[in-house]
Order: sequence, then structure tokens, then C-alpha cells
Amino acid sequence: MAKEDPTSLHFIKQSPGKVDPADQEVGERLRVVRQRFGLSQRELARRAGMTNGSISLIEQGRVSPSVGSLRRLTGALSMTLAEFFVFEVDTAAHSPFFKADTLAEIGSGRVSLRLVGKRAGSTLQVLHERYAPGADTGEDFLSHAGEEAGVVTRGQILVTVGGDEQLLGPGDAYAFESRIPHRFRNLSDEECEIVSAATEPSL
Repeated sequence: MAKEDPTSLHFIKQSPGKVDPADQEVGERLRVVRQRFGLSQRELARRAGMTNGSISLIEQGRVSPSVGSLRRLTGALSMTLAEFFVFEVDTAAHSPFFKADTLAEIGSGRVSLRLVGKRAGSTLQVLHERYAPGADTGEDFLSHAGEEAGVVTRGQILVTVGGDEQLLGPGDAYAFESRIPHRFRNLSDEECEIVSAATEPSL
């Protein structure tokens, strides 16, 4: 597997001296999980096919890793992105309702992926997705187990699934087997919003 350079397109650079709180939270979470698994930055980098410097920059909150990069990291830790990001179960865990500010953010950079009520053992994953103008899930196509479907509620999104590609707008939808390489790109100057669901989530 090719090594990943911290200056590559897999990352979104921050302004000098500026650390995004969301990136700082992701970095801190990665550091804690890595240490809990008893791995050094070097060993995690080796397992994920990335550079030691990449891991260091992420843990410092100095770069925003792409969704693809996070998948590689969590895969190297033998866990899903959902398991990595979901908060500890609290006293309200059994409520069927979820306030907007309680949804776990598992996206990165200009792609917001807010997880709706993920519970241990659940085979259903529902996401409230938002793509900023120009946002892209990355040059590396996504591919994982299960199926996924979604409906665009606002804006436009260019969805590529295998050899098929379609520009979708409000009310348009998609559904496909997630093992087929896919990619989402917002080429417009307006934010795009999607409500999606997936089975056997590997996020």
C-alpha cells in the first residue's frame, strides 16, 4: 500500500497557527484509542499504510484527515468509524429521540456526517450529511460492506458509483451496494444536504 504524505490531498491543511476544534477532538480521540490498543504512532502508521508524520499531525489537530484516511486508520485498529466516533452511552441512551446537538460528528473537513442514534449491535446507520461548496469525499473512492441509500434535501451533489455518474438535486435519490467504489462531490456554490441510511455500516 502506498505511503500517505501529510501534504497530500488526503488532508486539508489548516491556516498557520490555527487549530480547528473538531480536528483537535478527532486527533485527541485517535491518540487515546491508539494508546488504549497499545500502539505507537509508528506501528499504527505501518498498519494503515501511512507515514508516522501523518499520524502525528492528525493527533495534534493540525490537519483534517479525509474520510478515506480515517477508514484506513480505524481499519488498522480493527474498529469501524462509528465505533470510533460514537460517544459514551449516557442515561438518555434508551430514548428514541435525539436532539440536533447530540448527534455524533464522524465527518471531517468540509464534509459533515452526523450519526443518528447509533446503538451497540445495530445494523442500521442513518446519517445527516452536509457538503460545503466544493467539498469532496476524496480522490480515493469509498468501498465497504453493505448497502446505502439517500435522498438529497437541499443543493446538488455529483454521485459516482462504479462507472455511473449522476448530478442529483432536491428530491433525487440514490441506492447501491456499498462494495461498489463510490464518491460524492459538491461542485456547486451552495451547500448540499442529504439524509442517508446504510446497512452493515463499516464507518
